[in-house]
Amino acid sequence: MKEITFTILRFNPETDEKPHPETYTVAVHEGARVLHALHAVHAQDQTLAYRYCCGSGQCGSCAVQVNGTPVLACLAEAKDGMAVSPLALPVVQDLEVDLAPYIGRIAHIAPVPCATFPKKEEIDAIKPLRDCIECMACVSVCPALKVTDFAGPTAMRQELRLALDPRDTGDRVPEAVKEGLFFCTSCQKCWKVCPKEIEIPGKAIEKLREIANRQGLTLPRHQEVAELVRTTGRSVPRIKETFLEQVPEVIEPDGEVRATVGFFVGCMYNGRLPDTALDMLEVMRRNGIRVVIPHEQVCCGSPLIRTGQTAFIDHLKRRNIEAFRSRNLDVVMTMCAGCGSTLKNDYKTPFRVMDATEVLDRYGIEPPAKLGITATYHDPCHLLRGQGISEEPRKFLREVAGTFVETPNQCCGSGGGVRSGVPEEAAALGRMRGEAFEASGADVVVSCCPFCEFHIAENTKLPVKDLMTLLREGYEEKDREQAGKSE
Repeated sequence: MKEITFTILRFNPETDEKPHPETYTVAVHEGARVLHALHAVHAQDQTLAYRYCCGSGQCGSCAVQVNGTPVLACLAEAKDGMAVSPLALPVVQDLEVDLAPYIGRIAHIAPVPCATFPKKEEIDAIKPLRDCIECMACVSVCPALKVTDFAGPTAMRQELRLALDPRDTGDRVPEAVKEGLFFCTSCQKCWKVCPKEIEIPGKAIEKLREIANRQGLTLPRHQEVAELVRTTGRSVPRIKETFLEQVPEVIEPDGEVRATVGFFVGCMYNGRLPDTALDMLEVMRRNGIRVVIPHEQVCCGSPLIRTGQTAFIDHLKRRNIEAFRSRNLDVVMTMCAGCGSTLKNDYKTPFRVMDATEVLDRYGIEPPAKLGITATYHDPCHLLRGQGISEEPRKFLREVAGTFVETPNQCCGSGGGVRSGVPEEAAALGRMRGEAFEASGADVVVSCCPFCEFHIAENTKLPVKDLMTLLREGYEEKDREQAGKSE
C-alpha cells in the first residue's frame, strides 16, 4: 500500500456557486487506477459523485479528466499530485456530466427486412469503427462543439459505421451533412484522447466526406478549391510573384555544407507567404543546410483529402514523389504543418519527411540574439497531433525570445476546410484563440503553419509571425550587435 494526495474538482449545483478543488489523501495499492482512488475517497466522503460500471475499459462510464486530459478512470494509473476533474461537458455533480444530449444524437440502425450477413470486406470496413464505448471523451475536446451545433465525433463515426453496413436502410450521408459533417476542423484531438484509438477524422469523417462528394454534396467552396488544384496544381490562385518564381533550384549555405535537404514548399508559402519561406532559407543557409527546391512540385493534396475530394490525389502524389525521388534526396523538409502531416501520413514516400524544426533540431543551430519580446506559441493541429511535434518549436522560440509564455492549446479553426467552407465557425474559433493570446501577456504570437498564421492574424490585435521569421530577425540582431562592437 502507498499513500497518494490528489485533488478532485467538486461541484454541487444545489450548494456551490462554482466548481472548486478539494484535496484528499488515500491509501491505495501499487498500480492502483484512478477509479480505485475515487473509491477510496468515496469511503471517506460518500457525497462524491462519479460514474463507473464495468471497471475494465469496456463501458465508458468512468471517463474523467486527469491533469486536463480525458481518460478512463478504470485504466489510468492513480498518481500522487494528480488533479481529477469532470469531462469538459455540462456537469451534473462533481465528476458526473450530462451525456444525454450527445448520446441522443447517435444514430440507430434502421434494419433491412430479412437482411443477409455482411460480406467479409464489409465487416473489415466496419471493424475500425465499431469499438466505440460512447465515453464521450472525444466530444469533450471537440473545438467545433464549442461554437456550432455539431453532432460530434462519435455521432459521425456511427453515421459511417451504418453507411457501410448493408443491413441498414438509413440515408446516412445526407443525414451526416445536416448534423455537421463539414464542421470538423481535422484537429485530430478526438482520436488522440479516444481510449479505443478510433481515428475518427481519417477513418470516419474524411470517408463520409468522400461518399458525400460522390453524391454531389461537397460544399461549393470546396469544389472551387479542387478545381483550382486540378487546373493549376495549386490550392490558392496566383496574386503576386510566387516563391518558386523567386528562387533557383539549389540554395547553397554560407559555409560548410552540413546537410542537404529537399524543400516541399506548399501552396500557402508559395503563393501567399513567400517572404516567410525566404526567411526559412536564410536560417538554413546560416546553419549549413543546402536546400534543393524542385520547381515541378505541386499541391500535396491536403485540402482535397480533408474535404473528401480524392479522385485527383494519386496524380498529385506521383508528381510530388517523382520530383524529389529523381534528385536522390533522402530527406524532404516541410514548413507547412498540413503539408508535413499529409506527406508523412497520407503518402508512401521513398524519402524521409521532416518538419523544418526537426531539421534544425537534428543538426543544431547557431544561437541567435535574444529579441526583447514576450512571445507565445500556437501549436498547429497538424504539427502537434499530425506529426507529434511540440518541443522543437518551443526550444528555438526560447532561444530567440526574451520571454516565452504558454497559452493553452486549442485549434484556431482554419483546418479541415472549415475556413473556406464554414467561415463563421472558423471566425468564432479564431476569436477564441485571439482572446486567449491577448490575455497571455505576449507581444507576439508565433506558429509554424501558414494557415494558422493567416487565420490568427485576422482574429487578434497582436502581430503573428512564423518561427523562421523570428529566427531570421534574431540573426539580423546578432549581426548588428557584432558590427557595433567592431566599430
